[in-house]
Amino acid sequence: MANNHKQRKRRIPVRTCVGCRQTLAKRELMRVVRTPDGIRFDPTGKANGRGAYIHNARACWEKAMKGSLANALHASISEADQKHLQAIMDSLPEETDAKKE
Repeated sequence: MANNHKQRKRRIPVRTCVGCRQTLAKRELMRVVRTPDGIRFDPTGKANGRGAYIHNARACWEKAMKGSLANALHASISEADQKHLQAIMDSLPEETDAKKE
């Protein structure tokens, strides 16, 4: 007898890039999280704290660093955190295949 149970489609979490405001699957974006120790990049996507998502493109990071990242995290970004995030941004490519505004 054939199995007549319908397979449920798995829901894919969608997040918005704080730089360009484009929505994509959560796994396609980089997560930055506000922790008690400061603002850090979260490569696992599972760290505790308030998070924000950004494309892995320098242009999106530059837009986000102008203020939308701080707004999304509900925190001001300290100078030490800015240096940490700037180092991550400098390691990113100039352009990617991601759609820009």
